[in-house]
Amino acid sequence: MKRFAIAMLLVLSIPLAEAQERVRLTGSGASFPFPLYSAWFKSFSSQNKNVSVDYQAKGSGAGIQDFINHTVDFAASDAAMTDEEIAKVPGGVQLVPLTAGEIALAYNVAGVKGLKLPRDVYSGIFLGKVTKWSDPKLKAANPGVNLPDQDITVVRRADSSGTTFVFTTHLAAISEEWKKGPGVGTTVKWPTSDKFVASPKNDGVAATLRQTPGSIGYVEYAFGKFSKMEMALLQNKSGQFVAPGGKGGEEALSSVKLPADLRAWLPDPEGAHAYPIATYTWLLLYKKNADPKKAAALRELVDYCLTDGQKMSAQMGYIPLPESVSAAVRKAVASAQ
Repeated sequence: MKRFAIAMLLVLSIPLAEAQERVRLTGSGASFPFPLYSAWFKSFSSQNKNVSVDYQAKGSGAGIQDFINHTVDFAASDAAMTDEEIAKVPGGVQLVPLTAGEIALAYNVAGVKGLKLPRDVYSGIFLGKVTKWSDPKLKAANPGVNLPDQDITVVRRADSSGTTFVFTTHLAAISEEWKKGPGVGTTVKWPTSDKFVASPKNDGVAATLRQTPGSIGYVEYAFGKFSKMEMALLQNKSGQFVAPGGKGGEEALSSVKLPADLRAWLPDPEGAHAYPIATYTWLLLYKKNADPKKAAALRELVDYCLTDGQKMSAQMGYIPLPESVSAAVRKAVASAQ
């Protein structure tokens, strides 16, 4: 009986020990990469039974604040972090780009496909200067397209958003009026108009666009793709009209070299066929972790994202990292201890 009792105790202790060894990683932040991150983290957790990864897409601003407050193990942001934000984190921060993507201008105009938007037109729309789908500039860029005499409803982000930061960075690069007006930020002062509607996160903007005839808004390309929305061809710096989702994003990335801190922006990329609004998106890691097991698990997670994870990127609407960038990330992530 005594031997039986000891054996039972040993059997019962195995799952308890496994549960104690299991590492749970929590993160929050950008909605821009959420479809891809969700797939990555689920796959990584299924392959690594001792690690689970939970990520909430709350927006880049909320993720950065959670990270500064140490309420998460990692965060994600399309706006990276500023020097001032990094200074608030004792022990330091390691930023690592894990994927890249394009910001698309999705629209809901009955019967209109392949819409072409010149630079002055789409900046004018978001400035509240171009207000009708029948605007002469829109008609001139789209001969033969039946553009209705309908008001344009602009859908923008309601939350503190890295997608907004990237989009407004681009608008400031191509429009002096935008630069001197709303400017650049995760939130900006949008035109005051009942034709400007605010929705939270990328999926919120996509949902509002689907429900609002005559609307246009900015979303990460994957959200437009999986929502089966029409997305405009945007005029790039070379004057070419380029659709999102092709090789234009990769050409845009090729025009920028990552600096030592791995923060790089593409306000108005070079390249004849470059898509004009592309960006890296970053994972935010603590350089000094209170729990070394979590630090080790995070390094394993990043390694997975750089290898098996990159194979999923293109099919999900994201841009795989150039090998030179992956190599820089591998080197940098070793500093997260």
